[in-house]
Order: sequence, then structure tokens, then C-alpha cells
Amino acid sequence: MSGHSKWHSIKHKKAATDSKRGRIFTRLIKEMTVAARSGGGDLDANPRLRLLVNNAKSANMPAENIKRAIMRGTGELPGISYEEVTYEAFGPGGVAIYLRVLTDNRNRTVAEIRHGLSKHGGNLGETGCVSWMFDRKGYFVVEKSAANEDKLLEIVLNAGADDMQEDGDNFEILSSPENFESVKSALEAAKIPAAVAEISMVPRTYVRLEGKDAQTMLKLMEMLEDQEDVQNVWANFDIDAAELKEAS
Repeated sequence: MSGHSKWHSIKHKKAATDSKRGRIFTRLIKEMTVAARSGGGDLDANPRLRLLVNNAKSANMPAENIKRAIMRGTGELPGISYEEVTYEAFGPGGVAIYLRVLTDNRNRTVAEIRHGLSKHGGNLGETGCVSWMFDRKGYFVVEKSAANEDKLLEIVLNAGADDMQEDGDNFEILSSPENFESVKSALEAAKIPAAVAEISMVPRTYVRLEGKDAQTMLKLMEMLEDQEDVQNVWANFDIDAAELKEAS
């Protein structure tokens, strides 16, 4: 899977820049509102909301913004009602794409996604056409320079991880969604920074892309992730790390 975790690392580093921060805040606010609406505003009783609040704090979101998002979800403040929808699509070279969106206007969102896909060599598929190619997992990326391999493997396995493997300059760690928080806590306790720590849809197999298809796919990913209503984009492309670095 050379280059797969590299893309995730690049994506998260881009999200930390000022130009992306406003969009990240918007997405997190939507997520917290929906999580509070479905599971309540108590962080101890709502693991999904607790993770989102931690992510918001890591992104330096003001505490007042977090509070208001939760209160909108619990009904203590008026707010927009968002619908959670998934879309499935194909990209260049037959790459499988799985999108999760939160929207207050499904017709607008699907039209924008369909238009963007068609401009970048992709097309929207039917429900179920690619979802079977992904598994829901806890997903971590740790740069090799941040940890000793044997020590890292011991820590994450003891915390409940299922697997760890090399991917270029990184280690990829997978866990069940249920063990995500225990693995995350173990890495934090060991002071090992994770470049990526998220509940993800992990591909079962990968499609190797090079040259024009690779560049088109990266432009498509950038476009989809810039869509206002798109919360997550997962795809099963494999692009060489050197080509990813050049594109970034």
C-alpha cells in the first residue's frame, strides 16, 4: 500500500493550515451537532461526541464554538437539521470512492458531487456498488521517525489493535472501532504522535495508479474534500509516495 498512508498524512497537514481551518471548523461543528442530537450532550455517555470534541480542541476551535454546536444538537439553541447521507462512486482507473456527507439539502449536494465527479474522470454509482470494498476500522498513521517499530507494535497490540504494517515512511495501525479509543489513549500515554487518528473506511484492496490517472485522481480527491457538505472521502487508490509528494 505504498503511498496510501502518505496521502492521509498530507491531507491532515493541509487541514492544519489557516486556509483550511475554517472548513475544518465547519465540518466539526456539523459533526458535533449531529452527534449531540443522536446521543445527547454528555461527553462521558457519548463516545462519538467525546472524540469530536477532542478533535475540535486539537484544531484549536474556541470553546464557545464547541459549546454552541452541542447545544444546537441537544435543542437548547436553534439550529439547522442535517441529514447524514452516503454516496458511492468510481474514479479514474476504476478506483472505488465512498463519501459521507451531512447536508440540509440533499438535491443540491448530490448535484454538486455528480458535477465534480464528471469533471475529473469519475461517475456516481448505485447504492452498494463499492461499500462492500471497505471495512470500518480505527485507523492510525505514525511516522517511522516518531517511534521504534518493536516498541510501537507492543504498545498498540496490548491496547487492542488488530494489525500494524509499514507503508513507506509510515506505520499504519488498524483496530476495531470499539478499540479505537484505547489504542489512541495508549499512543498518547506513550507520547507517540499520530499523524492520523480516525474511524475510517479502510479499503480491502487497492488500485494502483500512475501518471495521468494518478494526477486526475488527486485532483478529484481535492475537489471532493473541498465540497462544503462532504465530511469524509475514502478511496482505494494506491499512488507511489514520490508522486504524491510531488503533487502536494
